[in-house]
Amino acid sequence: MHPIPASSHRAAHDHEIESLAEFDAVVAEHGSLARFRVQAVDLTGRTDVLLRLATTGAVFLGCPMDPGAAAHVAAAGALVFPPVPGLPFDPYRAFAYTPDELFDSLAEGYEATPDARAYAWFQRTKADGDVFASMLRAIHDDAVSDALDELLVGDRVVGVMGGHAMARGTAAYAGAARLGRALTRAGFTVATGGGPGAMEAANLGAYAAPFADDMLEDALRLLAKAPSFRPSVTDWARAAFEVRERWPGGGASVGIPTWFYGHEPPNAFAAHIGKYFANATREDGLLARSTAGVVFLPGAAGTVQEIFDNATPNYYESRGEPTPMVLVDDGHWTRELPAWPLLRSLARGRAMESRIALVDRIEQAAEALKRLGG
Repeated sequence: MHPIPASSHRAAHDHEIESLAEFDAVVAEHGSLARFRVQAVDLTGRTDVLLRLATTGAVFLGCPMDPGAAAHVAAAGALVFPPVPGLPFDPYRAFAYTPDELFDSLAEGYEATPDARAYAWFQRTKADGDVFASMLRAIHDDAVSDALDELLVGDRVVGVMGGHAMARGTAAYAGAARLGRALTRAGFTVATGGGPGAMEAANLGAYAAPFADDMLEDALRLLAKAPSFRPSVTDWARAAFEVRERWPGGGASVGIPTWFYGHEPPNAFAAHIGKYFANATREDGLLARSTAGVVFLPGAAGTVQEIFDNATPNYYESRGEPTPMVLVDDGHWTRELPAWPLLRSLARGRAMESRIALVDRIEQAAEALKRLGG
């Protein structure tokens, strides 16, 4: 993932201002805020600027500001959407989440973290059927999508899909971690569903990419003391942060989880986390952003769904040229959950036929992806 220069970022994203530094740069360069979109920037210290500059057609999304300044810019032709008090999340956020942000207060137990509190809010408001709450969820998810689009500009993204049940300390988990490391070292950006199991393993591998090979083996041993997020998410997450503290500055990857599956906490190894309330938006966005292909590790219903969610646009070429799809574990995908025969039948005679592969071992996945054009 590569930082986008402020100038090209604004040109590409409709004059968005997403930080105080960007705000000051726009003021210095343009001397006007007209038609800019200011997103989740604390402007309480910029009252003098807001009172003297043109703001016609500007939109302020969740920006704290002096009440007088808010009234002034609105009267001058701006739209002001004020911050929403009492929420455990910011619906107007400008950037992807970080593990430190979602797991803040983990020392008090997972239930005290922003991640757990956002899920509790989701459950409560979903049951109420409150249209205001559903609007806030939709705004939040759109903001997350915008943040991911900006984050991944120019990256070759490979999705790694797999189930949450894959336990730390197993050979399968270690293999998924080595796959994530190999893909990252090959210059790809690894993107996963952002949860536990196979997803965490691939993000862990990406995190381990800058270090010597023995770092990953040591990390796997440390993590094995808390094999699963059940029965304790707190213990599971603390083990991950112990690895991060021992080896700071790991490689970057992306996790795209959802609060829809509240039993699946996000993992701490994805540097950038795009967490959604709406699982359908999350699923489609994860696969659509995997522009260099997708590797499907053994999983259950969710992974089967992802295979065919990805196969459909490849079949119709609705996103352009089909992207590579690599299924791992012959026995799993031909006998236990026979997705491969159906996928192969769908692909027959179409452009996607040369972009699908089934491999038996995870060590073969990266080479298969390369062979298919990833």
